[in-house]
Amino acid sequence: MLGMCRGRRKFLVASLALLFIPALTWLYLSVGSFQVKPLPLSPLEALSSTPVGGAGERQALELRVRVVEEENRALRRELSRPPRSPSAQHPSNNHRGNQSRTHSEEGTGDNESQKAVTVGNSSDCVRHPVVDKCETIHVAIVCAGYNASRDVVTLVKSVLFHRRNPLHFHFITDSIAQQILSSLFHTWMVPAVRVDFYDADELKSEVSWIPNKHYSGIYGLMKLVLTKTLPSDLQRVIVLDTDITFATDIAELWAVFHKFKGQQVLGLVENQSDWYLGNLWKNHRPWPALGRGFNTGVILLLLDRLRKLRWEQMWRLTAERELMSMLSTSLADQDIFNAVIKQNPFLVHQLPCFWNVQLSDHTRSEKCYKDVSDLKVIHWNSPKKLRVKNKHVEFFRNLYLTFLEYDGNLLRRELFGCPSEADHNSENLQKTLSELDEDDPCYEFRRERFTVHRTHLYFLHYEYKPSSDNTDVTLVAQLSMDRLQMLEAICKHWEGPISLALYLSDAEAQQFLRYAQGSEVLMSRGNVGYHIVYKEGQFYPVNLLRNVAMRHVNTPYMFLSDIDFLPMYSLYEYLRYHVWTKGHAPTNFAKWRTATTPYRVQWEADFEPYVMVRRDSPEYDRRFVGFGWNKVAHIMELDAQEYEFVVLPNAFMIHMPHAPSFDITKFRSNKQYRVCLKTLKEEFQQNMSRRYGFAALKYMTAENNS
Repeated sequence: MLGMCRGRRKFLVASLALLFIPALTWLYLSVGSFQVKPLPLSPLEALSSTPVGGAGERQALELRVRVVEEENRALRRELSRPPRSPSAQHPSNNHRGNQSRTHSEEGTGDNESQKAVTVGNSSDCVRHPVVDKCETIHVAIVCAGYNASRDVVTLVKSVLFHRRNPLHFHFITDSIAQQILSSLFHTWMVPAVRVDFYDADELKSEVSWIPNKHYSGIYGLMKLVLTKTLPSDLQRVIVLDTDITFATDIAELWAVFHKFKGQQVLGLVENQSDWYLGNLWKNHRPWPALGRGFNTGVILLLLDRLRKLRWEQMWRLTAERELMSMLSTSLADQDIFNAVIKQNPFLVHQLPCFWNVQLSDHTRSEKCYKDVSDLKVIHWNSPKKLRVKNKHVEFFRNLYLTFLEYDGNLLRRELFGCPSEADHNSENLQKTLSELDEDDPCYEFRRERFTVHRTHLYFLHYEYKPSSDNTDVTLVAQLSMDRLQMLEAICKHWEGPISLALYLSDAEAQQFLRYAQGSEVLMSRGNVGYHIVYKEGQFYPVNLLRNVAMRHVNTPYMFLSDIDFLPMYSLYEYLRYHVWTKGHAPTNFAKWRTATTPYRVQWEADFEPYVMVRRDSPEYDRRFVGFGWNKVAHIMELDAQEYEFVVLPNAFMIHMPHAPSFDITKFRSNKQYRVCLKTLKEEFQQNMSRRYGFAALKYMTAENNS
């Protein structure tokens, strides 16, 4: 093994790679037996009024598949062109401009017969609510933890899929969800979407005095304090649970605000279970509610009127009074909302039940629709989620899976005719891309360096407790779907923390999730951070993936490896308890076989060892994608910064055999690929000369002599 230091501060540890050729075992992942059926892009498409699950419904879905595929092709053509520069301030900065310009009437759902016959989201026979084309729609969501952060993405996709208006999301989050979602939206770069975060930890004291038995915990009570949390000049907002799926344009729901009359300040759908009717079991005693009560998975809040009514004082007094006899809430904020409405029925505007079709066991949700076109909002409000009992659950599940596996990159579409908020990062990116020569044979290589890949950090639950001795080390690697079978073996060989960047499509990310959740080995490890970098473009962005994994290392040291190299057993402990002030390089294998102490080596051309370095070491150069020079350039950078390479005895990794990657095949078969790689190497060496001067001359000399 090798190491290297600079002033005894920077150091690397290099692992000797020994070729090991066991019998190959390939893991085949099944997408599943279900068929994902896309939805229409337009909520105004005409559909035949065929009962759910019939042959006509299948034909309608097949038609929609073709429509979506054609739209996707058009979107890809549009996305291949540089977006137009923003020309005006985003309208969401003006919270006060929330009034809809024009509306048409729709059923209020105040009685059951009206609910049953109300025409849904696809009829050509009814005038639909109209919202000003560029009016910003505000959406508030409480989201905490790793799983909820993953679930909320499906909700957001369903909203973006149908939307025609600018959106402003208000996320009330813990620190985990904020880190994940802020990174996701920053790299998603969806036009006409603004995101703000509010620290849920600062709100805990507002609701922590309320005992709550619901699985949502303290975060399930935070919708009660939105009037205090959200900006004081924000007049209205749609509040959603994370387990919601939209089947129509959210502007239709936003338009319902104009139906509010008198002192109505809450828009809610009636609860579709018998919970609040009581007597579900012996000693079942629910909180007080008006009739069946109301479900708070979808809420329309008139914030300005609620503040005038002193909402904070109203719900607090009600909760204090009821808790004297109820002792705790069973359904979190929903119990308190219903208790307030019981005392003040004038506050509520009842929404048609298709705005919150509640898929719990034994609900009356089937009364909310006669046809697929009636569906507007699906609420998976059972702890069973997709395993809930419902006559049409297979249809609902397919609708949900459509968005779960939908390519989020296709949602980066402009809202033509609406000015966008100035985004300096986007403007700088477009300026950089415009300066590239599209006639350059290596244009695609150069463009990839600046591609912003949508990134979802910590896709699975993650736990890590820092060690007290500051010697801990994280294994860093990257992979794609064809290397997924290596994960269990690496976790068995390396018991320490791991940071992995996975290059996957949206559908592949769900396959990975199912694979991980079905693996006892992976589920037993909480100290593995899985970071999804979504596929885009024609190259494998190997160095971007390495950088993503490196940035989320939480230990003082990191071991930079590749997914097809298997660490020897106990390598983690070996690296932790041998205190190096050094690193790795062109290994003298004969010397390594007999060495008992670390020894230094010098950099040589094309040297690419696997090294252990401090967390603050340089990142990889993103210009190198696919196959060739991606690690070589990084080691050269370390050497230029005066790292010393030290070989560690008694430490090694095993290179597991695998089929050649797609990028290696392109390198071998495509002459232009090799020409461009040579060009990029020369440009990298010239950059090194400019940055490091005379000291970098040896890199060009070594390359010429090799």
